[in-house]
This record gives sequence, C-alpha cells and structure tokens, in this order.
Amino acid sequence: MPFIHPVNPEQANTEVAGTLAAVKGKLGMVPNLFATLAHAPTVLKGYLGLADTLAGGRLTSAQREIIALAVGQANACQYCLSAHTLLGRGAGLDADAIALARTGNASTQLDAALAGLARKLTERRGRLDSSDLEAYRHAGVDDGLLLEVVAAVALNTLTNYANHVAGTEVDFPVVKV
Repeated sequence: MPFIHPVNPEQANTEVAGTLAAVKGKLGMVPNLFATLAHAPTVLKGYLGLADTLAGGRLTSAQREIIALAVGQANACQYCLSAHTLLGRGAGLDADAIALARTGNASTQLDAALAGLARKLTERRGRLDSSDLEAYRHAGVDDGLLLEVVAAVALNTLTNYANHVAGTEVDFPVVKV
C-alpha cells in the first residue's frame, strides 16, 4: 500500500501535467514512480534531466540497465528491479544477463566491472580503495566511465529510496527481490 499516492495527471497543475504527458508519450505510460515524484516537480524534472543526459553518455543502454539492476538488488528495491528487468530485456539483456547483473556481475569483462563497481559503490556508500580502482581500470573503466557509473548509481539510488519511502505500487511485471 502506497504511503505517498501517485499524482493523477488529470488533476495536476499545467507544468506537472505537461511533464507527465511527455513521459507517457515517450514510454507509452506514466509509471507510478514518475507520478509519485511529481509531488515534487523539481525532483521529477531533475530525475528526467539526469536520466536523459546519461543516455547521451558512453554507457550503452544495456550497461545502464546492468547498473540499475545491480543497484536495485543492493538496495532491495522491488519496484526498480521489476522495471529494470523489463527495460533490460528491451535493451537486449536476456534472463541470464539480468540474473548476473543483479549479483553485480556480467558476461563481459567491461560489463562485469561496471556491474561490480555499481554494486560496490552502493554497498560501500561511494567509498573505494586504490586496489578497487586499479582492478576497474584494468578492466577498461577509465575516469570518465567511473564518473558516469557514479552518476548512474546516484540516479538509481534516488529512485530506490523514493520507492521505499513512498511504498510505490509496482506497475510492471513483478520480480522478487
């Protein structure tokens, strides 16, 4: 049961209704997470802006989904795991790749490093030691990718925590944590 109910787009102010309409135009629906974030329009716009910006970075859509799954599992967020399992499939991840990502792993060296880095950043609250950095660099994660992963972890942590606080109802095929 939600602690914070989603904003009804039909009852929202013009700005929020326009943002939610744009989300619906892009995704074909307004996920409950976005309608819940709409209670704080600056948070919704900030989330969407950072997500759009990161989509133009070096991480592929599949890599961004791997990171989202690793973070969602580390934070035990059923909503995000459910959403990113579906989105991950759309980005080309199969069931095995999704299962690996949830453990902070992947089938290629670079993707495994990205998943492991995301998981470690989440579990250690952003603190890495020099041996961690050396291992990630050896796997192909340069400073630019490292910072993109930090940003992706922050973006996903925002949604994980918002879902925990709000008790967001899952509106995707449900995946167990």
